[in-house]
Amino acid sequence: MAVAASAKPRRSIARRSPWIDTAQTVVLAGVLIYVVVTGASSLTYNWQWYRIPKLLYVVSEGKLVWGPLIQGLFVTLEITAWGLPLAVGIGLVTALLRRSESIAAQAVASGYLQLIRNTPILVQVYLFYFVVAPIFGLGAFWACVLALSFHEGSFTAEIFRSGIESVRRGQWEAADSLGLSRYHRYRHVVLPQAIPIMLPPLTGQIVTLIKHSSILSAVAIFDLTNMAIDKIAETFMAFEIWLTTAAIYLVLTIAFSVVVDIVERRIRRRGRA
Repeated sequence: MAVAASAKPRRSIARRSPWIDTAQTVVLAGVLIYVVVTGASSLTYNWQWYRIPKLLYVVSEGKLVWGPLIQGLFVTLEITAWGLPLAVGIGLVTALLRRSESIAAQAVASGYLQLIRNTPILVQVYLFYFVVAPIFGLGAFWACVLALSFHEGSFTAEIFRSGIESVRRGQWEAADSLGLSRYHRYRHVVLPQAIPIMLPPLTGQIVTLIKHSSILSAVAIFDLTNMAIDKIAETFMAFEIWLTTAAIYLVLTIAFSVVVDIVERRIRRRGRA
């Protein structure tokens, strides 16, 4: 008579107390504040934080007037608003070209990826600004947006490719058995399953795009970073302005990450329903 195998005991998962996480966060923040205050006290620097609000906004005759840093932030947001969909579109097209059966399409995609990934982004910005823009009659803004989009598109292409290849082979075979065309196969079968997988790395790419937009300050684009450099030269408040600029970038990237995280959760819930 066979003896039934005893069930393996389940390991109890200990739940971490939120008070421990809170205490660790408070301690870490305290250490960072102590280090900053100690380092700042050793400098013979005249802190002028009271002048920072005027660089953010001014109330004149009962009207709110945005300061130079916020005006630069609007330019950064505009660059991101145009650069993000362009980078996603370029990345998707490149990923599809790499998976194409055409040797010419694969060669174009591979050449683009090798060219962009093996040259510095600053060199690419200069090439678009001084070479591509005059040839095609582009303005400084669009030259920089295209340079940033093509750079980030090379990384989103790999995100799309890995997401598409992560879809199980059975799904591809099922789409073929239904007689779906290549477009409808991607549109209705592959991409809906790949998008939830691609969202986390795409979130990091959005943050990278926002941070890389500061490189455009090397040319005639008055974004947040360029405005900060201009005001530092005018007021000599290097520490206050750079710390404020870093805080603005931090708030912006965290806000984008939270929004994408909410979208990702909703997509996963719909997929489970």
